[in-house]
Amino acid sequence: MNHLRQQFPVWGTIVDVDIASSLVSEDALNEAMQQVIDFCKQVDTDFSTYIDTSWVSRLRTHQIIITSCPPDVQEVWQLCLQAKHLTDGAFDPWAVEGGFDPSGLVKGWAADKCADMLVSLGIEHVQVNAAGDLSLRGGFYDGVVKPWRIGVVNPDNRAEIVETFEINDGAIATSGAYERGAHINDPYTGLIAIGAQSATVVGPLGWLCDALATALMVSGEDGAKYFSQPELEGYQVFVVDRYENTSWSI
Repeated sequence: MNHLRQQFPVWGTIVDVDIASSLVSEDALNEAMQQVIDFCKQVDTDFSTYIDTSWVSRLRTHQIIITSCPPDVQEVWQLCLQAKHLTDGAFDPWAVEGGFDPSGLVKGWAADKCADMLVSLGIEHVQVNAAGDLSLRGGFYDGVVKPWRIGVVNPDNRAEIVETFEINDGAIATSGAYERGAHINDPYTGLIAIGAQSATVVGPLGWLCDALATALMVSGEDGAKYFSQPELEGYQVFVVDRYENTSWSI
């Protein structure tokens, strides 16, 4: 079994990619890793709100319209519309200062793209961790194939694991104040979101897990109703309340 793990800086954070294969050579694993790194750098070039020449920055300053953008940017725009609809507007990339900002969805989307790219190259076991947004494929190989075990930490004590999920194929996203402090805005009020202290969503689609976790930071327990929709059947939720030492799950 050939194995490669690499961490690299992009998007103002660290992306951690762990891949293993009994079919793909070490050289091919290294080439695949470089493809992932190149793709993630391109995502930053296209979607960053800090790069003046990015497509998203030019959308925000009304230099261009969405139909002028490349297919990936148009795809993310459409996914943002879907997520806004599914969350009754609690996830709304247009209701932020400066205009359209897909940051609450694009890491999960990019992690899925990377994972699918690696699988398409014949790699059986894949974990892409984009700072709390993970896409997982094929399980973890430890002599036998096991599910990837992903822990959710206590927002008040990073050393404490408060919930664990086992995933072979799928995605998991956690939103909270872990890395960037209180940074999620409530689109209904324009203020900092206070619905939850942290929110984790598990499901098949990384972009949707990412957006739902962001929405739950806004809506808190009121967001439980989202998961009665048929589009969200099978998604799992774990939320740590903001003001009480409690959590809830679906």
